[in-house]
This record gives sequence, structure tokens and C-alpha cells, in this order.
Amino acid sequence: MMRRLATAALALGALLTAGSPVSAERLVATLSRHQVSVTSNFTGTSIVLFGTIEPDTPASRRRTTGYDLVVTVTGPKQTLVARKKERVLGIWTNMDSRTFVNVPSYLAVLTTQPVEQFTTPDTIKQQQLGLDSILLPQQIGPDLGDPGPSDVFRRQFVRLKQEHKLFLQTTNGVTMLTPTVFRTDMALPAEASIGNYDVDVRVFADRQVVARTSSAFEIIKVGFEQFVANAAREYGFIYGLAAAMMAVVTGWFASVVFRRD
Repeated sequence: MMRRLATAALALGALLTAGSPVSAERLVATLSRHQVSVTSNFTGTSIVLFGTIEPDTPASRRRTTGYDLVVTVTGPKQTLVARKKERVLGIWTNMDSRTFVNVPSYLAVLTTQPVEQFTTPDTIKQQQLGLDSILLPQQIGPDLGDPGPSDVFRRQFVRLKQEHKLFLQTTNGVTMLTPTVFRTDMALPAEASIGNYDVDVRVFADRQVVARTSSAFEIIKVGFEQFVANAAREYGFIYGLAAAMMAVVTGWFASVVFRRD
């Protein structure tokens, strides 16, 4: 009985430490701003992440391989339907569809170099490093899962997101200013969703994660657009009545101005 308990305890400890940094490097990172304001003329922006890696042990100070970083930015989750169209008798028709459930509205993966050059395939898969490894669950009949990067719907979904600059992967997106100081620019397009964005920073050395930290920022609406959105959400009946009255007044005014005598 004691042997079984000891085995279970060791297994649990292995699971708890599997994704944890294996060294004592201390990672300090900060964002240039934690809030982005969106107005009617918003055309996109960028946020700078910069930080430093501080070796805390003699072994880490003697490290000669240098550091590599993976910065992952994840936007608010959303559920979307992707449809496959085919031409039938000269008419484009929806032939099949898939629902992507709780997938990021925005996803950026920024690295110092291709991840294959500084870590193992197992680590890439387990920690979802890159667009091919990130989980994008689909509703396929009664099942929910990710068929993998070779799936046609997944490939086209990622392609469309990339065309709108909502999914991106940049292998030289993180710059090492010194052996321990880094920075990266996170580009946000005009179509970026309103909400909270999570920023995950991982440091690799000797093909393993040695430090990790996280931060966040938010995109909010301001000005008249935010006033209208709040009114529609919080005072739905009054908002609908005001919109109907405005439509009636506008129609009446147009009939008076363009009346033919």
C-alpha cells in the first residue's frame, strides 16, 4: 500500500513540474501600455514588450548557449463558423461547414528564431508553440477536437485569419538587445476585437524552459461609439425606441426636402 502511495506521489510531482521552468533564471518583463483606446478613426497600433533575464545561480551565469524567447499573445475567445463553398451549375453554394469553438480572436507567436532550433518537438507540441501547434477546437458532429494542422478547414481558417493580420507567427519577432535584454513589437490591426489580451513570455536555454512570466492588456472603445454600445446594451428598449423615432423623423424630413410640387 505504501509503495503504491509513493508511486502515485512521484507521478503527481512529475506532472506538476513538467511544464515548470527547470532553472533559477528570473524573468522581468513589462508592456509599454496596458490599455488601447479605440475610436472611429482607429487604424491599428502596436504595443512594445521589453524585459530582462537575470541569472540567479552560478550554473545559469555560466550558461554559454544563450537564451531564446517565445512570446504568445492571445486575444478574446470567440466561436466562428467556417463554410466551404463549391461552384454548382455556375452558382457558389455552401457545401460543408465547421464550427470553431472558443478559439482566439487574435493570436501572435513571436520568437527569436524558429522554435525547432532551440527546443524539442515534444516541447513544441506540449506547450503549443506556434500556429501549427496551438489547439483550435472544432465541432465535428457530436465530437469536439482539433484534427491537426493538415485539416483542410483548419488550414483555411488560419489562412483567412492571417490575411486579416489576426493570426501571425514571426520567427525573428523578438530582438535580443544584449545577451539578457530583449524587446518585441506586438502589432494590433484595426479589426482586433475589444477585450482582454494575454501575453505569455517563455525563456529557453539548453532546449528547455528556464523562466516564464505573463502580462496582459485590454482594448476598449471610447467616445461616441462606446456611448452608443453602452446604451444599446444597458437600455435596450429606450435605445430601440429612440432609433425608431429617429428613422421616422429622418424619413419625414427627407420627404419635405425632396417634395415635388
